[in-house]
Amino acid sequence: MMMNLNGVNCYRDGRFVLDNVSVDISSVDGSRVPVVASDHCFLLPGFVDVHVHLREPGFLYKETISTGTAACARGGYSDVCAMPNLDPVPDSVEHLAVQLKAIEKDALIHVYPYGAITVGEKGEELADLEGMAPNVIAFSDDGKGVQDEDMMRNAMLECKRLGKILAAHCEDNSLLRGGYIHDGEYAAAHGHRGICSESEWGPIARDLKLAKETGCAYHVCHISTKESVELIRQAKKEGVDVTCETGPHYILMSDKDLQEDGRFKMNPPLRSEEDRKAILEGILDGTIDMIATDHAPHSAEEKGKGLEKSAMGVVGIETAFPLLYTHLVKTGLISLERLVELMSVNPRKRFGIPERGDFTVWDLSREYTIDPEDFLSKGRATPFAGWKVFGENQLTIVGGKIVWQK
Repeated sequence: MMMNLNGVNCYRDGRFVLDNVSVDISSVDGSRVPVVASDHCFLLPGFVDVHVHLREPGFLYKETISTGTAACARGGYSDVCAMPNLDPVPDSVEHLAVQLKAIEKDALIHVYPYGAITVGEKGEELADLEGMAPNVIAFSDDGKGVQDEDMMRNAMLECKRLGKILAAHCEDNSLLRGGYIHDGEYAAAHGHRGICSESEWGPIARDLKLAKETGCAYHVCHISTKESVELIRQAKKEGVDVTCETGPHYILMSDKDLQEDGRFKMNPPLRSEEDRKAILEGILDGTIDMIATDHAPHSAEEKGKGLEKSAMGVVGIETAFPLLYTHLVKTGLISLERLVELMSVNPRKRFGIPERGDFTVWDLSREYTIDPEDFLSKGRATPFAGWKVFGENQLTIVGGKIVWQK
């Protein structure tokens, strides 16, 4: 790939700064696309999301490889890792091949599938980890927690042997008790059944002990509680090979922001304000390694049944960077360089995703209101609808090709 960046003033602290210049980009096919940039435009490395749901195969009415990766490109992402709660579940070489074929055919960006930890994500029998290992980024039963300790230990031992990360959805089913939002003030005030924090941090505590015992590279998905942050913080001090992610909604919202609307329902749920502050502190002190969206599209019908009966999951791949730039960088909580670490550098390093020179250009002066009807994703359910943000993607280049242009 050859790319000419004419008129770039400087490269500083991991980013290109473009000041009132035209940038000409030569793509693989030789076409040249002029990009008029101002002093508010920044060329950033392509973002990496290690936790997205592209819904194909099996649930194409929710999302497809085509629509999902188009949304990713618009969000500035060049690389994403696709979760395995699909149909068929990628728990064997044969089942994984169905997903790989769809990715090869329709993906606009680099997509790395997860393999399931257990057959059918049922927690009863280990999947064919060895057979799938060459073609998956890691292993996860996302959407379901591995309930049995011995099963998790065996999975970690096999992942260790294969040199693969185990990425855990931590959820103790025995503690859910029919809950569907956080067991906090909002649930009590509005008569909802709550999900206790221990249902998340209890399995994390168990798994950290197992990771220390087995030496497995362990990654914790979508943490949301203050106890989870502290457990991981202490485990890192003890030398456990652990990383973790959180999502924009856990950084920026709490259960005080809940409304009687399915677009506020996800798993894990929005927690207390105290939990939110602990998540932010984990970002600030480095306990939390990366930010992943857990982009989880559903149909309008599935999300239109209120807090109790709507499906779990919200979309977020098109809004993550503007939200985080607006509320973390512009407010002075973290630098732009730190945000790029959380959204690109750290996930790439942990999951072994190669740097290919993909990039995205953002106008950081552009202010607008988030409108779900403008999304490229099939999913429309976001708790951030109506929020004002800064930062609009002008261009995403992946593999020398334009995959998004404003």
